[in-house]
Amino acid sequence: MRVALSILALLAGIPSATAGFRSPESLVRNVYAHYGHGVPELSNGLPRDPDTARQFFDPSLSKDWTAPKQEPYDFLVQSPSWKLGPVAISIQRRQFDKTYVAAAFDNEGRRVTMNFIVVKGPDAWVIWDVETPHDSLRLFLEQFRN
Repeated sequence: MRVALSILALLAGIPSATAGFRSPESLVRNVYAHYGHGVPELSNGLPRDPDTARQFFDPSLSKDWTAPKQEPYDFLVQSPSWKLGPVAISIQRRQFDKTYVAAAFDNEGRRVTMNFIVVKGPDAWVIWDVETPHDSLRLFLEQFRN
């Protein structure tokens, strides 16, 4: 039955739930949707499971995202806990195959700015790296890999 519905949705032009993100802004917006307060599965930060990693990250980064580690804080909100204010998202520049997307928000009263470097994968936009003024997600994950 599920296969039949998927085929019908494909024929009708309706994207499936795993179709990915059609724009860089949508990708970043969906990252921070996991840091809200409300529905438990959308309040615990971005999950570390392989399906989420495949959906959100470039293959070169998804392996590190799911690897076991003991990080002192969640890199994407720069804190072990969070209460985020509104997230402002804007494209900073497009350079060759990469698009740089800025995300700015308050986390528990502290201003945080993140720069997402995203690339167009075969099916959707994915995160290649995330930078702060002092660090990058790739280096952070590598540092705390077990």
